[in-house]
Amino acid sequence: MSFSDSVSSRERTIVRTSYIGIAANLFLSGFKAAVGLVTGSIAIVLDSVNNLSDALSSVITIIGTKLARKPADKKHPFGHGRVEYLTSLVIAMIILYAGITSTVESVKKIIRPSVPEYSASAIVILASAVIVKILLGLFVKSTGKKVRSDSLVASGKDALMDSIISASTLVAAGIFMLCHISLEAYLGLVISFVIIKAGLDTLKETISKILGERAESGLAKEIKKTIRESCDGIFGAYDLMLNNYGPENHVGSAHIEVPDSWTAEKIDEVSRKIASDVYARHGVVISAVGIYSVNTKQDRCAEIRMRIRDIVLSHREVLQMHGFYVSEEAKKIRFDVVISFDSLDMHQVFAHIVEDVSSAFPDYDVQAHLDIDISD
Repeated sequence: MSFSDSVSSRERTIVRTSYIGIAANLFLSGFKAAVGLVTGSIAIVLDSVNNLSDALSSVITIIGTKLARKPADKKHPFGHGRVEYLTSLVIAMIILYAGITSTVESVKKIIRPSVPEYSASAIVILASAVIVKILLGLFVKSTGKKVRSDSLVASGKDALMDSIISASTLVAAGIFMLCHISLEAYLGLVISFVIIKAGLDTLKETISKILGERAESGLAKEIKKTIRESCDGIFGAYDLMLNNYGPENHVGSAHIEVPDSWTAEKIDEVSRKIASDVYARHGVVISAVGIYSVNTKQDRCAEIRMRIRDIVLSHREVLQMHGFYVSEEAKKIRFDVVISFDSLDMHQVFAHIVEDVSSAFPDYDVQAHLDIDISD
């Protein structure tokens, strides 16, 4: 299956799953609303409203998925994939609105309480709704993870939370039938807070993705492996940067370590092959391949490299050293250092590294570069 076919299959899966979610939530909402109105239960009525918001979320997911598949144009050369993140934002706002509205209604019921009237049929309907919601939530969430759809994952989580809410209404009904104590309004308030928390969590996760997150560890490692294996002679792949323009649209760049004897023609050939292999296997566009040259002509360079590597890695905040090269003629040493984000002061650690290396090799011009820990 080609990458384009995979993307089309992903879209069909998201839309199909969303339609299933719409049908299931409309069905549940109708039954719960009827039961809530008959019994006078504010908690069940609010639960039915929550199902309606879930159905609306699925509709928005379908619209967002369709818009995200619009082809690239002059104004948006990287396509419209980020529309899916905007979709998640809208869903988060819908969830928050439902939670706030539920809070207001629950407080009104606490101030002016009413006595619910439950029946055996109502209890059976609520129990059935819990089972349906659990199955729906598991299905939607697992499908969302499979196709990397934040909107589906959010909908799945919300559905599972709804099942807990519905189960709690059953508990409240049982308490009322056994003890004649009505907890409806207070339960409605708890439900409202749970809904608001779900909305805030979805909002936080989506904003994080829009701001730009670290590349997924598994994907980064696989891409680097593909780069290393694309051609004999590549010593290593580093500095992989992935810019996310949607769940299935990444544009990136990387550096490779190659022998200092390679010609520009060879490097051009290898760079093109890397871009082709990475796109074919991972659907990621590599827009640029930087080059680190590796000494292959002088044995003393290997000895210097090992000594400097020991010095650099003696600083516990350092994660990696790469891009090392020694020019004996020009008396220059250059390398890159990756320092952990856990470091209290990256620049201070880097300054100490440069100072230590310069002291060990006073006859050389040390040209070090501080790299960011952008991918695994």
